[in-house]
Amino acid sequence: MSDQLELAAETREQVGKGASRLLRREGRVPAVIYGNKQEPLSIHVEEKALMRLLMTGHFMNSVVMIDAGGQQVRTLPKDVSFDAVTDRPTHVDFLRISAHSTVTVQVPIAFTDEDDAPGIAKAGGVLNVTRHELELVCDAANIPSEITISLAGLEVGASIHISDVKLPNGVTPAITDRDFAIATIVPPTVPTAADEELEASVAEAQAAEAEAEATADDAEGDKAE
Repeated sequence: MSDQLELAAETREQVGKGASRLLRREGRVPAVIYGNKQEPLSIHVEEKALMRLLMTGHFMNSVVMIDAGGQQVRTLPKDVSFDAVTDRPTHVDFLRISAHSTVTVQVPIAFTDEDDAPGIAKAGGVLNVTRHELELVCDAANIPSEITISLAGLEVGASIHISDVKLPNGVTPAITDRDFAIATIVPPTVPTAADEELEASVAEAQAAEAEAEATADDAEGDKAE
């Protein structure tokens, strides 16, 4: 189960681009809490504290208890905006939830037992992952921190679909209209004649360039003498 996180916040009276820029200059990040049939609550949080939570790797699928001026609010992060140049967080959206709300979250996938997959360990196949996260529906009190999928026994050509994954009790896929693929073990890439010719020509060009540089260095050395 994903850990519950905590984040201190202060409410903000002023909203808009100007007020948000001022907050960011002071090391704060504007945010909003909405949902659960209540009025949105505008807040701001310390950027350093927010970054520590983001660095946990499971911020987006964890319940975050926000202390907003002494008021404890149970939330689920829904979106984090980042500056395109500095990559610093610029705004956060939090969904207000109750203790046992049904929520939809993105949960990371962890693949295990590659050494026990004949298609990889013996045949040299490659795991081609098409989904690194699963969109799941579950109780807010029981959000999985990750979904583990074993590759043991899989041969080249084997595909893993959502129907092959054993989810925790009470957890269901958000996508229910199809048995979507998550990963496939594909054959190893075999170099073609064209690939080999290209590699040879590149190597030849690099050798010629190196030889030309060596000749130029020798000439410079002769002039210096």
